[in-house]
Amino acid sequence: MWTELLNSSYFALFLIVALGFMLGRIKIRGVSLDVSAVIFIALLFGHFGVSIPKELGNFGLVLFIFTIGIQAGPGFFDSFRTKGKTLILITMLIVASASLTAVGLKYAFGIDTPSVVGLIAGALTSTPGLAVAIDSTNSPLASIAYGIAYPFGVIGVILFVKLLPKMLRVDLEQEARRLEARRLEAERRSKYPELQTCIFKVTNPQVFGRTLAQLNVGRMTGAVVSRVKSGGEILIPMGHTSLHAEDWVQAVGSEDALSQLGVLLGERKEGELPLVESQDIQSLLLTNKNMINKQLGDLNLHQNFGCTVTRVRRSGIDLAPSPDLALKFGDKLMVVGEKDGLNGLACMLGNNAKLLSDTDFFPIAMGIVLGVLFGKLNISFGDGMSFSPGLTGGVLIVALVLSAIGKTGPILWSMSGPSNHLLRQLGLLLFLAEVGTSAGKTLVETFQSSGWLLFGVGAAITIVPMLVSVVVGRLIFKVSVLDLLGTITGGMTSTPGLAAADSMVDSNIPGVAYATVYPIAMVFLILFIQVIAMTF
Repeated sequence: MWTELLNSSYFALFLIVALGFMLGRIKIRGVSLDVSAVIFIALLFGHFGVSIPKELGNFGLVLFIFTIGIQAGPGFFDSFRTKGKTLILITMLIVASASLTAVGLKYAFGIDTPSVVGLIAGALTSTPGLAVAIDSTNSPLASIAYGIAYPFGVIGVILFVKLLPKMLRVDLEQEARRLEARRLEAERRSKYPELQTCIFKVTNPQVFGRTLAQLNVGRMTGAVVSRVKSGGEILIPMGHTSLHAEDWVQAVGSEDALSQLGVLLGERKEGELPLVESQDIQSLLLTNKNMINKQLGDLNLHQNFGCTVTRVRRSGIDLAPSPDLALKFGDKLMVVGEKDGLNGLACMLGNNAKLLSDTDFFPIAMGIVLGVLFGKLNISFGDGMSFSPGLTGGVLIVALVLSAIGKTGPILWSMSGPSNHLLRQLGLLLFLAEVGTSAGKTLVETFQSSGWLLFGVGAAITIVPMLVSVVVGRLIFKVSVLDLLGTITGGMTSTPGLAAADSMVDSNIPGVAYATVYPIAMVFLILFIQVIAMTF
């Protein structure tokens, strides 16, 4: 009976996944294999003759790579526009030094190319890298080498992160306090200043009798007027609303914006103006696809709805509602106005929380189709040299670009977080189960012939890039240890390494650095693996 069941691909698949998750949850001194344990169970099953159809593996591959690209796209392109150029350069050195170490040891010990690219992916604990290595070489040796190098790739990064502060003689808590006060908070507030609410008493004779449109308050100060009290009446501000002596104005903005508004209007006080019965303040969700990428000023909310947007919340951050702010799917607009106007605005924006969790499969299917087609392109450079993105490269590049674009006509190139996570996990499990069983057939023979050599080479590929990053980061760029910890774990694509860094200090600096460089490391690692597979 067991033989018959194991010959059934769906039974074997889910048994491998279940056992893999059981193994992945076992922790030894706080370290676990997590979902990567599936490939080790699959290797074992493959050794005893169990196989998963190749089509299931390819299906999981494209699903996994596409969802990774959709998730990483905005962060990948945004990282080039931020001030993290130094961290990105160090990350590229990490990937490049790992690749050069692998190529050098390949010729020193006569290692085959599929094993080398598998070692790179395993040493840097990159499952997308493994996917590219297998796709580029069409050899089970890549996944075997990955399985040999992976354990030290996980443990080596964790040990290096734990020992680095002691080697550099740095007190992480003291370093965190210094950086949090001087750098991180200053940068964060300069990009996303904290919004405040206060009221002003109109005492400046220069503004008496002038309208808000004439004063051009928003562009002059950056603050947003949300309510006006004139003659005992609470008004929703319109362009034609006039200001008079002793009027009260409520505004929202950054500290700098409110200070400038105080110079314009007069006396500033803390507090808020009340709303009358016909007025309300609501939080409205933008879920209407037709509104995506429209600028806030183009909606002309004052004239059309008698409403004022006081702030826009996006990804947990409050943004000042400037007229040129482009709206994104899932933005939460805090709006004040007459109740009838708010109802009309809610209909225009969509305000349907259910749509945030719905999954539209058309963009997923069309994106993967475009990625597969792009991967078939063959770019010639002359002298017989050519480059093709391949299946994984094509799907990843298209997903990155589509995610950065965000919307094309009625098509929304994004996914909710839960949907992305579910599909990514499903694709990864299918892929790992298939490649593991395929590689397991020759696992024992390969390890007996060159296993210890591959393990040593994999360990070198893990250690050398981290040493290079410390030398360059500390001696040349003078990067703080906390930023360096995040950059090393992100450049090595090591989430367990980041967890180890986080456990050492109460600061989000390593996490910010990790999030900045991880997309860069992932994309460049894939490109380096492809180049090595095609060139060497």
